[in-house]
Amino acid sequence: MKSAVETLSPTRAKLTVEVPFEELKPSLDAAYQKIAKQINVPGFRRGKVPPQVIDRQVGRGVVLDEAVNDVLPKAYVEALQENNLTPLAQPDIEVTKFEDNDGLEFTAEVDVKPEITLPAYDGLSASVEDLEVTDEDVAEQVDALRERFGTLIDVERAAQDGDFVVIDLVATNDGEVVDGAEIAGFSYKVGNGGMIDGLDEALTGMAIDEEKTFTTQLVSGDLVGQDVEVKVKVTQVQEQELPELDDDFAQEASEFDTLDELRADVRERLIRGKRLEQAAAARDAVLEALLEQVEIPLPESMVTEELNARRANLEQQLQYAGMTLEKYLEDENQTQDEFEADLERRVRDAVAAQFILDEIADKEEMGIDQAELTQHMIRRAQQSGQDPQEFVNHMFEHNHVPEMVQEIRRGKALQLLVEGAEVKDASGNVVELKNLLGDGSIGEPQDEAAEAAEETEAPAAEETTEA
Repeated sequence: MKSAVETLSPTRAKLTVEVPFEELKPSLDAAYQKIAKQINVPGFRRGKVPPQVIDRQVGRGVVLDEAVNDVLPKAYVEALQENNLTPLAQPDIEVTKFEDNDGLEFTAEVDVKPEITLPAYDGLSASVEDLEVTDEDVAEQVDALRERFGTLIDVERAAQDGDFVVIDLVATNDGEVVDGAEIAGFSYKVGNGGMIDGLDEALTGMAIDEEKTFTTQLVSGDLVGQDVEVKVKVTQVQEQELPELDDDFAQEASEFDTLDELRADVRERLIRGKRLEQAAAARDAVLEALLEQVEIPLPESMVTEELNARRANLEQQLQYAGMTLEKYLEDENQTQDEFEADLERRVRDAVAAQFILDEIADKEEMGIDQAELTQHMIRRAQQSGQDPQEFVNHMFEHNHVPEMVQEIRRGKALQLLVEGAEVKDASGNVVELKNLLGDGSIGEPQDEAAEAAEETEAPAAEETTEA
């Protein structure tokens, strides 16, 4: 077999493959055997029909077509390997020449992985925002805890912001009650928002047994975006009484003996959360710093596919939330053109990041073992709310394991970048990332003996399962 490659663009190639007729013989033999098992010819047992009889009964052309269909995928893969090409999509294959006893010639156009010249990626520099937890942040969390232990007391006054009210509510359109928009005895906190536009304004100042009607637009259902009339009646007003902020409250609401200990724990939890947010920002900043140093050509088909996938995902999320795209853009203070431009920029950055992380993983010869693969799939299952065993079975049944392996390798490559980078906050302090644990705490640095032991064990682990 001979093959030649023509570079159509940095991300697309055209293969021309010639297969001599003698190399088609195994596929021809297989085609005759397959057809012999499918036909009935008097005087011959099924599967034992000679090729000459098959040619007369079925036709030589049918056998040749079957042989070509068998040899094409194999010859295509072999040509890719001969020319060191990594395909990114299904090829467009065209048989340009095929005659009996004269061989096969075909072409295959396909998007391929671009060649990337990696810049130096150790010692990258990046900056992130300062990690800051204020007294106000702590107080907000403690107040939220207080509300969980608060009690509701009936009051004989008009409803105010922060009160809990029990309401009856019905929405109508042209005098007809809107399906699913009628409730009774519903408890609602005034000022909470997120239910119906205009409800908080209507409830503020309403007394018990008072009714009020206002016009608004529903955010879900068949009448999304249309004006409806909403009548609301208050049947009960309750004021929330919060416990005193003292040591007794700390003992009731937590395992701590004093309020100071509770506040210290809240502050520590907030700091850990901020560390994780800062680490995520650091990863993005380091990767962005590397991407700025290299120009990566992107296959437009791959970009388009990812754009469509993200649009579909957003539309599905908005549908579940009962929100239109127009409302979403209004809340985000974006025009349609701005949204599309921002989405395309993020997609192109993401695709470029995949290529460069794959290249680093290859260069560093990063492999994974079975334990890492299992742990990754279990974590993915938990994130999507699926049963871990069902998720793992689905991944294997639908051949998604290579994708999982690639995700892990990219994660390792990104970790290598981040740990080798110098990341500082806005105040110039070095951000600790290497010893950051999953809960946001800082672990103890490994001693040299432990690091040496890990380095010794790593090659054996990588040999267990290579990507």
